[in-house]
Amino acid sequence: MSKIGIIYNDAKPIACRITNDLKDKLKADGYDVQVTNGAEGILGSPHLERPVCHTPIDQLVPSGFTKDMKFAIVLGGDGTVLSAFRQAAPSCIPLLTVNTGHMGFLTETFVNQLYPAIEQILAGNYEIEERTMLEVRLFRNDELLWEALCLNEMVLHREPMTCMCHFEVKIGRHAPIDIAADGIIISTPTGSTAYSLSAGGPVVTPGVSVLQLSPICPHSLASRALVFADTEAVTVFPASPNRLMMVVDGNGGCYVLPEDRVRVKQSQYKARFIRLKPPEFFHILREKLGWGLPHIAKPASVELP
Repeated sequence: MSKIGIIYNDAKPIACRITNDLKDKLKADGYDVQVTNGAEGILGSPHLERPVCHTPIDQLVPSGFTKDMKFAIVLGGDGTVLSAFRQAAPSCIPLLTVNTGHMGFLTETFVNQLYPAIEQILAGNYEIEERTMLEVRLFRNDELLWEALCLNEMVLHREPMTCMCHFEVKIGRHAPIDIAADGIIISTPTGSTAYSLSAGGPVVTPGVSVLQLSPICPHSLASRALVFADTEAVTVFPASPNRLMMVVDGNGGCYVLPEDRVRVKQSQYKARFIRLKPPEFFHILREKLGWGLPHIAKPASVELP
């Protein structure tokens, strides 16, 4: 019996309703259906009395979501997709991402196209697109305190009402660099269209094997985004006396103290997107972000005399 998973956002009534209907239909068709909530992949946020919320990367995999699962269906928006890949990537499960949210930049199809999409997948008419994920770890005196798997980015920034921070960043074997800014972003190509884009970083197409470092509001005209090989691990040392905040994929994180260090590297796990047709990244940029749209009306064709 083939196994199919469903990961849904229980905060969205439409996702809950579709999950129930879909589960019943797939079970009636003879499939072993495993259902989990996307919230289980949320990393959690720290509190003053509990500055570290540590869940090992492999422990976010839901029960029943094993490597023999044919695929899983994600019902939600981009946040649910990010959470779902933290749950599914360690088991190498490909995901069909279905938009029930707003932007849907990471989603492949819409609710009204769900059942034809499933039939297409079951017929074997699809592609798998693999995208880079990052492993983010926080160390204090060589002790691992926190770790997370992420698809978009790691952000290390100052807390509100504190001064600008200094970051010492070492990329691979290269000499360390110092950045004075409100924060820094280390992103994958997938994350280049998220927070990094808002901070002035370039857009990187998904197939390029690079990572990106983007300062947030830097206090120097020389501090600009840097693109480097994704084979290089990055270590960040806070060079400020104040406590910092680290956020991964915009949904959870932990406090970082001056004596800590953050290490970011390419993960062995990949985000495996199910594509119903060959992916066309520029079309998504144009449709979702308005990239490449004309800013002025083009003149109509003029007949020559």
